Order: sequence, then C-alpha cells, then structure tokens
Amino acid sequence: MSLNAVRLPVNEAVRETSSQSALSECVSRTVRRYLADIGDTSCDEGLHALVIREVEGPLLREVLAFHDGNQSRAAAVLGINRATLRKKLAAHGLL
Repeated sequence: MSLNAVRLPVNEAVRETSSQSALSECVSRTVRRYLADIGDTSCDEGLHALVIREVEGPLLREVLAFHDGNQSRAAAVLGINRATLRKKLAAHGLL
C-alpha cells in the first residue's frame, strides 16, 4: 500500500466498487487521499470549492478537445449553454 493510500474496511471497499461508476470511484479515492494528506489542517476555501475548481478546468479542456474545439457541441455534452461554457473557459484561462 502506498504512503497516501487509505485502507477501507473490506465490506466498504467491496460495496464501493460494485455500486459506483469508475469516475465516482476515482473521485472517492482522490478525496480520501487528500483528506488523509491534510489531516486536521483546514482548507481555507472549503473542500467543495477546491474540488470544483480542480476538476472543472480539466473537464472543460478534455471535453472541448474531444469535440475538436467546437464549443456548441462541448456545451451540449456538458449540459450547459454555450455562453456559460465560454464564461467558464475564460475563468479557467482556456480561451
């Protein structure tokens, strides 16, 4: 087991992998690792804001790349309108 890994009780680990999507499992593992790494240190901006900030940029970048830069198709796949996508792209420095 690596230094940053968190060992779950066997029954919880089995339940998690059988009921969660691969993306959900990845998020769960990463959040557990982050929480183990920071211990009792507080997250100044809040964990939710931190996760959204860290995940949203790569999500937008990958979806846009998958659709060859077509913002209308990327926005449709993301379930947001094109103006919102452009606003988010600008906020993440991706325009």
